[in-house]
Amino acid sequence: MLRLALPLALTELGWLAMAFTDTVMVGRLPDSAMAIGAVSLGSTLFYTIGVFGSGIMLGMDTLVAQAYGAGRLAECHRTMWNALYFVLVLAPVMMLSMLAALPLFRYFGLEPALVAQTVPFLKALVWSTLPLALYFALRRYLQAMHIAKPVVFALISANLVNLLGNWALVYGHMGMPALGVRGSGWSTCISRCYMVAVLALAVVYYDRKRNSGLWSASRRLELQRVWRLLRLGFPAALQLLLEIGAFATATVLIGKLGAVQLAGHQIALNVASFTYMVPLGIGSAAAVRVGHAVGARNAHGAARAGWMALFFAAFFMSCAGLMLFLFARPIARVYTPESVVVEAGAKLLLVAAVFQLFDGLQVVATGALRGAGNTRVPMFANFIGYWLIGLPLGALLCFKLKLGAVGIWAGLCLALVLIGSALVGVWHRLIQYMVAEESRQPITPAAK
Repeated sequence: MLRLALPLALTELGWLAMAFTDTVMVGRLPDSAMAIGAVSLGSTLFYTIGVFGSGIMLGMDTLVAQAYGAGRLAECHRTMWNALYFVLVLAPVMMLSMLAALPLFRYFGLEPALVAQTVPFLKALVWSTLPLALYFALRRYLQAMHIAKPVVFALISANLVNLLGNWALVYGHMGMPALGVRGSGWSTCISRCYMVAVLALAVVYYDRKRNSGLWSASRRLELQRVWRLLRLGFPAALQLLLEIGAFATATVLIGKLGAVQLAGHQIALNVASFTYMVPLGIGSAAAVRVGHAVGARNAHGAARAGWMALFFAAFFMSCAGLMLFLFARPIARVYTPESVVVEAGAKLLLVAAVFQLFDGLQVVATGALRGAGNTRVPMFANFIGYWLIGLPLGALLCFKLKLGAVGIWAGLCLALVLIGSALVGVWHRLIQYMVAEESRQPITPAAK
């Protein structure tokens, strides 16, 4: 588990480091609160739509990992080809959806100056939709076949590309125009194109190294295989949409409180997302290892993989919660020198410290369930936790009881506690069922 979880956790941290770089680079522009808020709003809309489409590729965790565990390599390759075909159709739809949402900004009650910076940033970022979706498909394929090194390398090196791009395009270095916030969007787009190129080369390289038969496997479009991917991936993508959409809604609601509160929210969200990325990587490893065990018809192996992943996540997130509690203000000060923004961010970081443990448990349990082929329960858990309980309570605390952004975050905190507890319970019951079913099956001489 550690051999796979550690590089995937580094991958998720590297992915989020791009958002950190974008936020910090624009945070040094004049009126940093407005610039940070623009990046927050633009990125939120992009991820709400873009990650939903790309999240359908999460179905590959189940299909490719279980096929790999059963030793059916041709099935792994055929799933990858069909996922790529699907992405080529899906990406333009996502791009049009994002652009169609731009005129709606004026109905959100946001400051005109904030919208004026957000729209150009998002128009640049939208061109990274296809590279992002292709990246997700190739990454899911590689890691499900226990190939993690190129995924880590792609993200780490892409951060260097993004850092250089921000320096050049935001502030106008290396002969480039100073595009401000919009330049940060173009920098992210360039770095994502680079990541796709690295992973495509890795797919070809490892096929030749392992002689796995990538090019001899059927590359024709199989609608039934695409349907299987959708049947597994759509609930997983909807679960991501419900979760990201909850924080996107929180961002819009907090945006009504002004640029300072929004900037504090962005800082706290960025930090909480950093800690979240470690259990997200562990959850991806859990999906792969559980999928391998299920494909090999080894229920006890699936149980060991899932519980070990949950243990790692619980340990890390408990430590993260303690760090956020002790160092909330110094962490917020990393993002901006403005004292009012630091104060707003530090308050929200204290709330984030409370839900760290449960956030880690819910994302790893989701990955373990996905490896076993169950993507529906996490979807329903997120809908109930965030949309029926967390957000309504948060809005009540924010606007009626005048707690501001802290009220919104308190509602999200309760949602995460409920979701994490529920999904760990579901995983426990599923494993009990799988072990019982395996014990009832007669042992054949070959199995002995």
